[in-house]
Amino acid sequence: MEKLVIDGGKPARAKPFPARTPYGKEEIKEVTEAINSQNLFRWGGTKVSGLERKFAAKYGIKHAVASTSGTSAIHIALGAINPNPGDEVITAPITDMGTITGILFQNCIPVFADVDPDSFNMDPADIEKKITKRTKAIIVVHLFGNPADMGAVMRMSKKYGIPVIEDCCQAYMTYYKSRLAGTIGDIGCFSMQQSKHLCAGDGGITITDNKKYADRMLLFADKGWNRTGFGPRAYLFLAPNYRMNELTAAVALAQLKKLDSVVRKRRQLGILLNSLIKKTSGIKTLKIFEGCRPSFWLYGFKVLDAPAEKFASALNAEGVPCGSGYIGKPIFVCSEALHSKTTYGNSHCPFDCPKTDARIEYKEGLCPVTDTEQPKLITIGINENFTKADIRDIAAAVNKVSDVLD
Repeated sequence: MEKLVIDGGKPARAKPFPARTPYGKEEIKEVTEAINSQNLFRWGGTKVSGLERKFAAKYGIKHAVASTSGTSAIHIALGAINPNPGDEVITAPITDMGTITGILFQNCIPVFADVDPDSFNMDPADIEKKITKRTKAIIVVHLFGNPADMGAVMRMSKKYGIPVIEDCCQAYMTYYKSRLAGTIGDIGCFSMQQSKHLCAGDGGITITDNKKYADRMLLFADKGWNRTGFGPRAYLFLAPNYRMNELTAAVALAQLKKLDSVVRKRRQLGILLNSLIKKTSGIKTLKIFEGCRPSFWLYGFKVLDAPAEKFASALNAEGVPCGSGYIGKPIFVCSEALHSKTTYGNSHCPFDCPKTDARIEYKEGLCPVTDTEQPKLITIGINENFTKADIRDIAAAVNKVSDVLD
């Protein structure tokens, strides 16, 4: 048996993995056009509106609204649904704070459904347990670009009449069976942050086929400003300014042309790595529903026997950068806005608001499967510049570490 590097052995991978290089002459061309136009504001420009039109067409959806981030894209979706203060929104315990921020800014109560232990996506059975008369939306997170069980979620949506928002910030061109994630629920939300499949440094986009939602989404991203007609300005409701600028849209337009090839390559690499380690003892690859096609924003697997932190430390020493536990704890423990209810001034609004029914303590034990299973999670970053040989080196390192630590 080979010795691990941490025990004095030789590394499975001696050279760095390829860096991601998403930008090139296509982005420069689009940005140059935007600058030469002498207008970088979305209203009067062509890049933002062009991005919205082309993104909607890409997804076969009628409406798209571009914004400043994935966080804003989700907040815009909630603004379209327009819940009342104290209403509840069910979402995932393993996610970024960007999924949660808009819930709190709408003075709603985040409610967390536990995860399926084999995929780390939300467990539909636990979603249903968390539904109350105050539930006004379900935000489904497609973690790592692996689609959640949307069939079960949409049956529940129909049964209870609750709209579904899909958080696709990690899930571009991800298929749940024959349908693209983001087109199955009522509204789909995407991030263009630097690490995402389609990256523009930052940015977001929200899509829907529902015209009522679309009209409100556009207003919500622009301070509620009704720009039609003449006379005094009309701001129709309270809303933030989430307008995307022409420079961001220019980069995103060039990125949109590359999206299929980026996702196709990552999917090929992720599936190859699955095939190379799925029979390795002591670990378990993440469950993918039959007929679904993930996009592998991150590659994840579970360590069954050895401590995941020890496994990750050994794997890093073998030359394969990785992390354990993803965000480390459930998001409601990571965030002081949830765990300590540190929100507005000295208040704990919306948690102590008279309009709020729920009295939730955000602490470990709220989602017991997450508590038990998240610490077993290992994540590895792969990108479209990796080769099959790179993936084989990763697999060799995983197998080596597992053989020794199992």
